[in-house]
Amino acid sequence: MPLPPHVADLTSIDLLLSVAELGSIGRAGRAHGMSQPAASARIRALERRVGAPLLQRGARGTVLTELGELVASWAAPVVRSAQDLATAIATLHAERIGQLKIAASQTVAEYLLPRWLVTLHSNLPDIVPSLSSGNSSVVAEKVSAGAADIGFIESPNVPAALQHRTVAIDELVLVVAPGHSWTATPPSAADIVATALVTREPGSGTRSAYESALAAAGLGQPVSPLLEVSSTTAIKSAVGAGIGGAVLSSLAVAPELAVGTLIRVPIPGLTLRRELKAIWPSGRAPSGPAAGLLTVAAQIHPQP
Repeated sequence: MPLPPHVADLTSIDLLLSVAELGSIGRAGRAHGMSQPAASARIRALERRVGAPLLQRGARGTVLTELGELVASWAAPVVRSAQDLATAIATLHAERIGQLKIAASQTVAEYLLPRWLVTLHSNLPDIVPSLSSGNSSVVAEKVSAGAADIGFIESPNVPAALQHRTVAIDELVLVVAPGHSWTATPPSAADIVATALVTREPGSGTRSAYESALAAAGLGQPVSPLLEVSSTTAIKSAVGAGIGGAVLSSLAVAPELAVGTLIRVPIPGLTLRRELKAIWPSGRAPSGPAAGLLTVAAQIHPQP
């Protein structure tokens, strides 16, 4: 239930205890960051609420009346408890400000976030980030549930309960092993759509972006996957071993394309550019370290 007004004003009660300790309203006021008139006004208001004088002013200073001593004895443990509460809340706030929970899809977690976090650390060296990765659907669920302060996804679809901002542009590419028939005879888009590929699991941003791009281009949906794998690294190994082709992020396959262990196959009439997005709960803009990370990402990958 609500506290009655004569005990709700802990500042005035704390001021009364300071008067008892310091022997002067003026000194007690200065200890609390207020002028003597302001301190006197607070004590008078407290006396009116209690219904009796609490201080006795004399030539040698100000002392508590007998009733004032009694009130002070009751108030001291209450004020100490309030101070303990204030300290605990301040500690909790400091710990919360120093932490940053991030959820990110695999492409962002592996190929973009390390650079972002290095820059964030140089700006905010006391921040302790924690990162969990998963497919875009899992990331969205974590952000929606409050398990992450900010998330990063690859999927074109953002749940209605989340707000988003594009932080980078990525391109998906079709890759095969050297010696694959498509390296000698480039396929048509229809051939590719009709060929089973090695893919990520349902809910993956890469898979969703590829399927959405095919549908937008009027090419329909691809046939059932040749193999579903939940790791980009495992997909690259499978493709390199000659199992089949795969559509992956250009960020993920850049090293393999550079040395020739994977070969890029153009898809006629189709450019698979996608937006990588930061997400957060609607109505609650990123703040503190999360806002700092969002700023870093936007600065490193400015959008037109």
